[in-house]
Amino acid sequence: MAAKKILRFVGNAITEVFGVQASTGAANAGDIVSLDDSGRLDMSMMPVGMGADTAVIASSEALAAGDFVNIWNSTGAKVRKADGTVSGKEAHGFVLAAVTSGANATVYFEGTNTQVSGQTAGPVFLQTTAGTAGATAPSAAGNVVQRLGIAISATAINFESGVPVVLA
Repeated sequence: MAAKKILRFVGNAITEVFGVQASTGAANAGDIVSLDDSGRLDMSMMPVGMGADTAVIASSEALAAGDFVNIWNSTGAKVRKADGTVSGKEAHGFVLAAVTSGANATVYFEGTNTQVSGQTAGPVFLQTTAGTAGATAPSAAGNVVQRLGIAISATAINFESGVPVVLA
């Protein structure tokens, strides 16, 4: 959807102009702000430090949208699916878009993972199926129990990483 038009006094004439939906910096100083297609302000309009806490990290395997991920060192930071079957693969964040192995993934370190399904409202834990979360904590010896946050609906988890505990 194009930005809505407004009337503005320009050079002694009333002129129809578009609101700005994204900022390129100082060139947009004084422009009228318009909401984007989602009905929100674009992040480029926000001061530095505002917005999602993310990092772009190369993936070492294919990731599906909604996967909970682990960051590890393999000649630099890499991201892979978090896995409750083994220590050292705890969840550090999640991805909202699928990526292929070797591609860059945008990892979210906080916020709501809206790319999940089949959740039950309440606490969620890292599962033994890599990348997934569920209401039941793993229970086998050697499994990792890590609370990932709270499911607020069947399709959304408010992520808040808990301390991983390896079961004896």
